[in-house]
Amino acid sequence: MKNYLSALKYCYENGDFVKSRAGNVKKAFGYQMRFDLQKGFPALTTKKLAWKAIVSELLWFLEGSNDERRLAEILYEDSKENLEDKKTIWSQNANASYWKKKSKFSGDVGKIYGVQWRDFNGVDQLKKLIEGLKNNPNSRRHIITAWNPAELDEMSLPPCHAFSQFYVSNNKLSCQLYQRSCDMFLGVPFNIASYSILIHILAKECKYEVGEFIHSLGDFHIYEEHFDQVKIQLTRKPKKLPILKFEQKKINEYKTSDFELLNYNPHSKIHAPMNV
Repeated sequence: MKNYLSALKYCYENGDFVKSRAGNVKKAFGYQMRFDLQKGFPALTTKKLAWKAIVSELLWFLEGSNDERRLAEILYEDSKENLEDKKTIWSQNANASYWKKKSKFSGDVGKIYGVQWRDFNGVDQLKKLIEGLKNNPNSRRHIITAWNPAELDEMSLPPCHAFSQFYVSNNKLSCQLYQRSCDMFLGVPFNIASYSILIHILAKECKYEVGEFIHSLGDFHIYEEHFDQVKIQLTRKPKKLPILKFEQKKINEYKTSDFELLNYNPHSKIHAPMNV
């Protein structure tokens, strides 16, 4: 994960200090990171990741849901407690004052990622992607996009990780993601892990090995509230990458508990507030 830490350091030391929609940031534009998934799973080791939150959100996207309460069900799959008071990383968006006047039910987050993946103006992009990867691996059209200009106003948050293209070479599946808006401390490590899991899932489904995850950053930034946490993280030495373990199932049958990180021994958590 040295390439992520290099990007974080570059942004902190060279970024422009400006006022953004969600607070003051240091920001820069245009950066690419590459992760060879054959060499281990790119889970950040300089702080502990919220693994269950990452997996559950991805499964929620794959399901095509727009219900934050459904995400809570996936995240707390084994809980016997009432889920009404259980929070997810989308709770703030679902309950934001700017969105409440548009939401259609409690927990509605609008036509965000999963909705677009599974129903982009009537097109199931995930289904078409899998069919294309299996039947025409050399195509240049293995694409999923969450950026639907006609429906941005119907989303509680316009997509940050907006456009991904998949590529098959030497029986290995790779993915390049373009992310327009990149919260370097909280969001980007989450996104790296999420799309790397997605590559693993699709590779198993389509009978490929995993290749690379290539992460192209647009506007990448560090919130002022995270400056102290970034300083701490940049002093920590990365550890050996873990290995992702899971057994293949149908896309809609995976559970959060199916995915395990072997030999994940990160540094301790670094707590920070999330900007919405």
